[in-house]
Amino acid sequence: MLDPKILDDVSQKLGAFLPEGLQSVQKDIEKNFKTVLQNSFSRMDLVTREEFDVQSAVLTRTREKLEQLEKQVAVLEAAIQQKVES
Repeated sequence: MLDPKILDDVSQKLGAFLPEGLQSVQKDIEKNFKTVLQNSFSRMDLVTREEFDVQSAVLTRTREKLEQLEKQVAVLEAAIQQKVES
C-alpha cells in the first residue's frame, strides 16, 4: 500500500494547479483528489518497494542455485559419458 503522506503530497500539488477562483475550495478538492488516487492505486496490482526487493533477492538466490545445479548436471553427464565410452 502506498504511503498516505505521498497521496497527501500529490493531492496538494494537484490542488495548487487550480485557478484562483477555485482555491477557496482547495481543501475539498484535495480531499477528492486523494480519494480518487487511493481508489485508482488500490485497483492496480502494485507492490511496495520492500516486497519488490525481497522478491528480487529470492530471484537472485534462485538463479544462483540454478547455475550451481546446471554445473553439477554437466559434471554428472560428463562422468556418465566417460563411463559409456570406456
